[in-house]
Amino acid sequence: MIEVLTPAQVDAARPAGRFVGATLAELRRRTEPGTNLLDIDRWARELIAQRGAVSCYVDYAPSFGRGPFGKVICTSVNDAVLHGLPHDYVLADGDLLTLDFAVSVDGWVADAAVSFVVGDRVDPEDQRMIDATREALDAGIAAAGSGRKVGDISHAIGHVLTGAGYPVNMEFGGHGVGSTMHQDPHISNNGLRGRGYPLRPGLLLAIEPWVMADTDRLRIDDDGWTLRSATGCRTAHTEHTIALTEDGPQILTLAE
Repeated sequence: MIEVLTPAQVDAARPAGRFVGATLAELRRRTEPGTNLLDIDRWARELIAQRGAVSCYVDYAPSFGRGPFGKVICTSVNDAVLHGLPHDYVLADGDLLTLDFAVSVDGWVADAAVSFVVGDRVDPEDQRMIDATREALDAGIAAAGSGRKVGDISHAIGHVLTGAGYPVNMEFGGHGVGSTMHQDPHISNNGLRGRGYPLRPGLLLAIEPWVMADTDRLRIDDDGWTLRSATGCRTAHTEHTIALTEDGPQILTLAE
């Protein structure tokens, strides 16, 4: 399914984006060495309840997971890159953490992710990898003009990531959102210009570059959800939900 929203519907989706962005910023602010991943999930639940939002994750049970997910946020640490299931783990100084969060507010979904190093012990290679995903996201958003194709976004992302020396996995990537969390079109993190679904005003897209330092292969944890690098290398993931409008792409999930 691909939903093309009216301008009024895009405006109705903006509060979901603002909430997701603000929540990720708040969770990042609270997270420090000694924080348990279950604390982060609890904080996110409290913020969801206060806002009257609906988690997109807690009941999520797709074919690739061992569902339902049961938590309201993905917490991926170090070699974990996607779908990290919160568990009893205390973060240490220097851990590389990704928070991935999606909710529905008033019937509209927004989805975003942020990677950062916990505490003060920041490995320069970790920061370089995080920065590469952020730069790739910026490039992908810039390529998301009306009249272009999904492949233009993918190509822009892949150009940055491969140019920085990172292998790119093609199994998981960005996607459409709207009244549901995962919709077509799929947005690979590498691709060819001018290929794929045509972009047009009214599309909401979750664009999410992610990389693993030295591999493009994944392995799955015993929890049936958490995806890790096959080699145990560190990982990073950055995501925003954008709206395509007559005035160009607009990021909905910025922290304001």
